Amino acid sequence: MTELSEKKLVIREASIEELVRVNGQIEEFGDPYPIAELRRRLDGRTHLGLVAELDSIVGFKVGYELEKGVFYSWLGGVLRNARGHGVAQALLDAQEAWAVEQGYDEIKVKSRNTHAAMLRLLLRNDYLITDVVPQDDPMQNRIWFSKKLARP
Repeated sequence: MTELSEKKLVIREASIEELVRVNGQIEEFGDPYPIAELRRRLDGRTHLGLVAELDSIVGFKVGYELEKGVFYSWLGGVLRNARGHGVAQALLDAQEAWAVEQGYDEIKVKSRNTHAAMLRLLLRNDYLITDVVPQDDPMQNRIWFSKKLARP
């Protein structure tokens, strides 16, 4: 067992500043969104920003209401040293539980071929591919997913 897996994972709501800070640490994102863009997308909308902590923040997930009954899971990621420990799954589970509590019927997500681990996570969790928007570089294709949420 690794030292990382012995620590307790905590998922909690986060400030925009925390989301921006951890987003900037996810190397695959290259040029992360600035705080102004997060505020532009989230202000005035129902939204949820989550962070995952193992002593320090190791991952995040943020989304907002796209339309009545539909929540859009916009951004998320896990720091490289925390991958393989269930962090992304825990964030996804927390986001889905919150969305159900808020009365959403569906979650939509857009990803790319470059994020293979995210694609696998979504497929494992019963998200269905609903559309693909081709790009010049197929690795950058926009892949849309949707999941209908079950009521308890």
